[in-house]
Amino acid sequence: MKDEDTADRGLQDTAGRIAAALERMAPAPLDAPDFDASEAFVWQTGPERLTPVAKVSRVNLDLLLGVDRARDILLANTLQFARGHGANNALLWGARGMGKSSLVKAVHAEVLRQDIPLKIVELQREDLPTVSRLMQLLGASSHRFLLFCDDLSFSSDDQHYKSLKAVLDGGIAGRPENVLFYATSNRRHLMPRDMIENERSSAINPSEAVEEKVSLSDRFGLWLGFHPCTQDDFLAMIDGYCAHYGLTVDAETLRAEAIEWQATRGARSGRVAWQFFTDLAGRHGLAIT
Repeated sequence: MKDEDTADRGLQDTAGRIAAALERMAPAPLDAPDFDASEAFVWQTGPERLTPVAKVSRVNLDLLLGVDRARDILLANTLQFARGHGANNALLWGARGMGKSSLVKAVHAEVLRQDIPLKIVELQREDLPTVSRLMQLLGASSHRFLLFCDDLSFSSDDQHYKSLKAVLDGGIAGRPENVLFYATSNRRHLMPRDMIENERSSAINPSEAVEEKVSLSDRFGLWLGFHPCTQDDFLAMIDGYCAHYGLTVDAETLRAEAIEWQATRGARSGRVAWQFFTDLAGRHGLAIT
């Protein structure tokens, strides 16, 4: 009898481990979160859930200078979607620090300011394999969602891009009509150039191999390029920050310090302009909120 009890316990333990493994492989359907709890959410895995964000870190739309055309196009596209009209997935690509992710968050804030409901959900690149389950969760809601992935790019051995291709365009289910996808990247085709060149040199059919790699970027109907700013744009950004926060500095002194700052950094961008202004505000005893 004792041996039988031990065997039964062993079978129960084994069955429990098998059940737990199956649960991990095929998780139970997620409960719908309270989408009224916030206007912004972060998709997290392990376990999979949507976490509300109490306060989104962003800047005002009118402080994003030097990207006027991209700003107007992206705002118009987002408003169309929020109103239930046709709109394209958007890829914001180009120079680092030029406000790509800031623009996405600022545009979302502008849509809300116009009293048009729209939720934003941030998705990390590492979590792309779970994007289909996220889409199912969002698609079952009556809300409209802007799905945002910052700094999207792929290395030569990275297969995550395949998870996104069918969701954006081409899968049997397709993208839910209440979800729009925005991504930012420093790479126009989301793949490093040497990866594309390697495909051309080593594949049996080079053109087909390259087409398969770059076809993800083709699934974005809207491409917005961001390029390094001029010195005039750089100084205008700083002037805009000073005006917005009410900081008065002698014009010649401000110009000289700003030019020296960008020279020491070896770059001009919106990010560098903000970093200079942060230092300037600190030296003048101004708190930035």
